[in-house]
Amino acid sequence: MNLLKRNLTISGLLLILATLILKFSGLLRDMVLAYYFGDSNEASAYLVAFILPNIFILFFATGMKNSFVPSYILATINNKSEHHFSQIMRVTTIFGLSVTAIGIVFSPIILPRMYPDFNAETIQLTITVATIFFVSITFSAMNSVYEAYLDAEGRYSISVFSQTIVITSSILSAILFSQQIGIYAFAYGYLVGAILSFLIKRFFFIPKNSHIIGGKLDKNEIKPFVMIFIPVGITVMVGQVNLIIDTIFAGQFAEQAVSYLNYAKNIVHFPQAIIGVTIGTIIFPVLSKAVANKDKQQFNSSVEKGLMLTLFLILPAIAGMMLLMEELIEIIYQRGAFTAQAASATATVAYFYVGSVLFFSLQNTINKAFYAKQNGHIILRISIFSVFLNIALNFLFIYWLKSYIGIPLASSVMAAVYFGLNIIVYQKTEDRLNWTYLTKSTAKVLLSLGIMIAILMLLSTLLKDMHPIVNILSTSIIGAIVYLSSSYILKIDVFSDVVKRFMKRSV
Repeated sequence: MNLLKRNLTISGLLLILATLILKFSGLLRDMVLAYYFGDSNEASAYLVAFILPNIFILFFATGMKNSFVPSYILATINNKSEHHFSQIMRVTTIFGLSVTAIGIVFSPIILPRMYPDFNAETIQLTITVATIFFVSITFSAMNSVYEAYLDAEGRYSISVFSQTIVITSSILSAILFSQQIGIYAFAYGYLVGAILSFLIKRFFFIPKNSHIIGGKLDKNEIKPFVMIFIPVGITVMVGQVNLIIDTIFAGQFAEQAVSYLNYAKNIVHFPQAIIGVTIGTIIFPVLSKAVANKDKQQFNSSVEKGLMLTLFLILPAIAGMMLLMEELIEIIYQRGAFTAQAASATATVAYFYVGSVLFFSLQNTINKAFYAKQNGHIILRISIFSVFLNIALNFLFIYWLKSYIGIPLASSVMAAVYFGLNIIVYQKTEDRLNWTYLTKSTAKVLLSLGIMIAILMLLSTLLKDMHPIVNILSTSIIGAIVYLSSSYILKIDVFSDVVKRFMKRSV
């Protein structure tokens, strides 16, 4: 059993379980937000307030994992793991404190200029909530190093589960205190959760002799890491910059448009968060070790398997969502302050986001390939281009459609172009992919998908008459049986590998 297969056994299953819990908790948070605040100005203020701090939260969290894992593995090989870990933790803590201070000072200046169409009460609420989130960034920065360390050690599930603490704290705070302090309950809950997550990892999961937070900075150790981390972190930030652009365009319409876009994006991107991110996380240490060991064959094989496994899992998920979008929105959001009109508007927006789900899911594997070779600066250039492309597409589609529907459509088209450009650049700068294998495997996946969709469409009239929950469950079960049966008959490579491993473990 090769290295990739070993990573897809116990550790992989635990990661999938932990990721499912994390993403379902995120969905539950949105459900609580929708229940208490619906598409109100308070909900829009909270969603907008989180975007700016979240740029830096993701800058640390995702950027750190994509940079620290390969650098820590290399430091371990060179017997410098403790020194490297300590130095990265020290400089990250200082950086986090700096971002917190800058964010608190400049939020009252920046946010009113970003959303001039918001009324005075909403913008003041946005500033206060953003300030609370900026306070949490220091702890988020330190958490990012610990989570990257756990990933490097192959303890993926603990890393992911610790993030669930933050979301759970937000949910509990909202349920307990939203009647008293309104939308602030979510922000304060997030801050408390970030602190708890740090303390739990520090005292229960991180070995005491693995690092020392206090001490002098070693510029010779830090500088090479920072040179890799900054382009990677900025690349991650670009995704949030595009989200800010979307909310700024949405702010030109009714303030509720921001809520519709957020609720729709979160539910549609749920499969990406489960499938694309999980596969990327599992193969990243494999790719990093292949680079460290100069194993080109292992590296190329892992990239190709990662792309095909993502495609195999994400396509039926997208198709299922397209068929069940209205039922899903109704079941998940439509209660409390979230009206039927809000549910209908959210569902309409959601259909236009599906393209971004497909291409960003596939992009996860390509990103990991670049990061494993410490070539994040290459993706950065394409990411910066995507910002300007997103602005242009938003102008074009909003002008064409005269609606905020143009915003998710722009995101989907931008994602397709972004992925295409990354594939082209990867082919030119890294190793060439085995397109014969990828083409044949993709054709088989599409054929299985077509069979599944055809059968579900034939049964749609019968299923539509059922209760929404029964419809969702019946469609999901029938679709899964048809898709997996077709995949087995067509001998789709990635599915056959899973079946063979399961049969061997059962014997």
